Amino acid sequence: MKCCLMQQAAVLVFLTLLFLPAYVLAGEQQVDHAKLYFHPVNFEWKDLIHRSRLAGLQVFESDHLVLITDRPRRAGDDIEELPEVFDEAVNVWADHYSVPLSVVSDWKVCACLIVDRERFREAGLLPDSIPDFTNGYCDHYRFWFVDQSNPAYRRHLMLHEGVHAFTATLLKMSAPAWYTEGIAEWLATHRLVNEEKVFEHAPIPSSPNEVEQLGRIETIRRLCNTGQAMEIQDVFKLRPTRHGTINSYALAWSVVAFLATHPRYQKAFVAMEQGPFDERMTHRLTTHAGWKPSVGSRDFNAFISELDYGYDTDLMVIDWSQGGPVADKWLTSSVAANRGWQNPGWRLEAGQRYRLKATGFCSVGTVQGGDGQLDLRSTADGISFDWYRGKPLGRLLAAQWVNKGPQSHFELIGEGAEINIMPGHTGPLFLKINNLPGRLRECRGEIRVQIVHDESVDRLPSQQ
Repeated sequence: MKCCLMQQAAVLVFLTLLFLPAYVLAGEQQVDHAKLYFHPVNFEWKDLIHRSRLAGLQVFESDHLVLITDRPRRAGDDIEELPEVFDEAVNVWADHYSVPLSVVSDWKVCACLIVDRERFREAGLLPDSIPDFTNGYCDHYRFWFVDQSNPAYRRHLMLHEGVHAFTATLLKMSAPAWYTEGIAEWLATHRLVNEEKVFEHAPIPSSPNEVEQLGRIETIRRLCNTGQAMEIQDVFKLRPTRHGTINSYALAWSVVAFLATHPRYQKAFVAMEQGPFDERMTHRLTTHAGWKPSVGSRDFNAFISELDYGYDTDLMVIDWSQGGPVADKWLTSSVAANRGWQNPGWRLEAGQRYRLKATGFCSVGTVQGGDGQLDLRSTADGISFDWYRGKPLGRLLAAQWVNKGPQSHFELIGEGAEINIMPGHTGPLFLKINNLPGRLRECRGEIRVQIVHDESVDRLPSQQ
């Protein structure tokens, strides 16, 4: 009897193990894989610091950075603050990659901020083995970057190369160029807050004043306006070059910003970042269950065409469903003031005529008044208090999505409180209240919209 009971227990244990989920059986192996990092190599920087000082170079040091520079001291200079900013950024990078602070505490690199390259060569601080570079170059635990006239851009270059050092040494990264450059731009973009000028990660900046001279958003806008933007699949194919272009840095940053913030692709991006950080990262991303190539391409094209300071991806997610036909009687919907392009569920037929009416008020932001914050109220015609992309703030915009590869965009087909529409192609109608993306969270309310398939428009005198 006892033997029989033992056999039954063994069978139960076997069946339990057989049907346990794989992640339970993997146990700590999966956790280790999700935190794939390497312990830092300890360097003795004293000799390097000594040689630097003998050469008349300045040296500033913090927990994670030895900064050597030939830049002359100037009143109000921020150079001596750079190592502290670097240390604050390292904590953000460690959190992003789930590297324990106990590991990061021993990690330290050396950076050279250069005005005259010959001084560093003569001091033995810029080896001949380091290739020529335009702005910056990283070789594992050491990196070099060229001095800039703008303090914000100087910090950005330091942090960009710092991310390369962090990922090359602690993650052994050998990933595709779009990711290595994109994540370096993403993790380096920042602002300094409070009187203490504390580092704060700001991957999509709220204002150009936060990132003076960086110009990534302006570059994306220029590429879209001049027909030089790229499909996401083509950005994935970017090859590493010794002299990266502004365009390639901006495009790589835009792909990482898109994947890291868009609700449809965040899970696939996070799964890809579980490692290993090798050339198969793109394949793992694009074969993830959450990735659908055609929709992903369209979402990315919409992202870069609408990208601006303060862009909040959660408020700009687009419903691409085709919707239903518009009948000969009025249909009603609403457009929220705090969202980007919205799909009311109406499919327009090419060459047909429609009439749209909009009523009501919404708040499109606030201004400081004598009695505190005052709401900016607008009708669908908008208000001239402020303009965005050539249209009054608060104005109702009607558009269709024009699919032209990297030149895809929302094409306006009407605006204002009363619109007569004759679409150029069949597809869903998109509506939004015109506003700066960074102001949407201040907005309240909605505009009521009605639409009808209006055959009578064909008989207007101007059309006869």
